[in-house]
Amino acid sequence: MSTRTRLALHPLPTTLAAVALVAAGSLTVSSAPAQAAACNGYVGLTFDDGPSGSTPALLNALTQNRLRATMFNQGQYAAANPSQVRAQVNAGMWVGNHSYTHPHLPQLGQAQIDSEISRTQQAIAAAGGGTPNLFRPPYGETNSTVKTVEAKYGLTEIIWDVDSQDWNGASADAIVQAAGRLGNGQVILMHDWSANTRAAIPRIAQGLTARGLCAGRISPQTGHAVAP
Repeated sequence: MSTRTRLALHPLPTTLAAVALVAAGSLTVSSAPAQAAACNGYVGLTFDDGPSGSTPALLNALTQNRLRATMFNQGQYAAANPSQVRAQVNAGMWVGNHSYTHPHLPQLGQAQIDSEISRTQQAIAAAGGGTPNLFRPPYGETNSTVKTVEAKYGLTEIIWDVDSQDWNGASADAIVQAAGRLGNGQVILMHDWSANTRAAIPRIAQGLTARGLCAGRISPQTGHAVAP
């Protein structure tokens, strides 16, 4: 009697059957549940002002350290660097709206604010980044008019809980320390172009792992970091 016939006549217990299937190469066992169990909370890593010539190096650093982040792109740069927007998405990142030209929005009229936001929505979508549902106002400056326009385009306003100060020349050590202050659900501000931030990424990843935190997406419902 062949092995195949014996298996058909005498079904193996579930566990043994699974082992047999793995040995035969016909069953894939995922390690995802084990990885998920290590996440006791999620934080939102965000990078403003891309895409730029620095984007490929940033994406390499993030992917090498198994981190995902939200990239708040300026519309003018998305229009000029569409391939980098696609690269962000292909690397597993999420793309948000950071206005078209990075102005002080509260100083503008509603029509100008609308233009800044709508043109960025269009530029990111045209570049292959999808239609953003998150918006970060430049400098974190907002008011009721800005919020009205955000709502028109279905955007959730995302500020930050921790400022890395990379825009202000913070060292890699200081940026790592800033990331160490992140708690579950919180969001940190970083920038696409900062070499010190790129240098800090491996240690940011190590610090999060040591504290049982994982890099998550930002929920458009709550504005907090959640499981991807």
